[in-house]
Amino acid sequence: MPEGHVVHRQARRIQRAFGGEPTVVSSPQGRFDEGAALLDGSTLHRADALGKHLLVDFDEERTLHVHLGLYGKWTFAKGEAPPPVGQVRLRLEGGGTYADLRGPTACEVLNPDQVRVLTDRIGPDPIRKDADPERAWRRVSRSRAAIGTLLMDQSVFAGVGNIYRAEALYRAGIDPYRPGCDVSRAEFDVMWDDLVELMRDGVRRGRIDTVREDHSPRAMGRARRRDRHGGEVYVYRREGQPCLVCEDEVAWSDMAGRNLYWCPTCQSH
Repeated sequence: MPEGHVVHRQARRIQRAFGGEPTVVSSPQGRFDEGAALLDGSTLHRADALGKHLLVDFDEERTLHVHLGLYGKWTFAKGEAPPPVGQVRLRLEGGGTYADLRGPTACEVLNPDQVRVLTDRIGPDPIRKDADPERAWRRVSRSRAAIGTLLMDQSVFAGVGNIYRAEALYRAGIDPYRPGCDVSRAEFDVMWDDLVELMRDGVRRGRIDTVREDHSPRAMGRARRRDRHGGEVYVYRREGQPCLVCEDEVAWSDMAGRNLYWCPTCQSH
């Protein structure tokens, strides 16, 4: 599932391509015909993201809500849109660009009240300048759940996925199994500020890099990471390999049905 920085990049791309213009909206697959008919020909005013949710505002107080889930994917291209290939749930056309959406978990049109219901249940997004970390802190400080679980709870931290979870905990030196209520306010603030920096950097770069300069391939004289997710990381998908800092073995476990990676030595508290 894409992490929050990917959805923010998609929102910016949609805004650049279609913002301020009447947009042709269709559903070649047919599963979104009713919603597409409501939006077709409307002006796209604003595309934005909150965590892993894409929200695109059109005329007449209608908002397109997309959540990619595990299998959803956008593709963008210039020029005249060709006949659709595969199961295209949604197609946007305008300004010499088209965008196709396939396989999302959610693709729906919401009114303002429905948008408020949706956004009220989503936690603060570290990428957004209007994020309120106090909301996340209140949930964390009162919970006996593991901090590794809380970081993946989208009602607590919006947009944080498995990579950012593993790397933020490593960089903060926090054991992922520690209860949230045992995380100090100072530790929370360090972790939140780190997520802000890392996730905004992900929006700018289009990849997740979490390794500090002292531990970069150039500084350490090591090979670059080869992984389809790209980017340099400390522990994510590095189980059984030596930690870049202490050289002990990176551990793997299952936490709430998701892969968990951490260094038992560097994250011993």
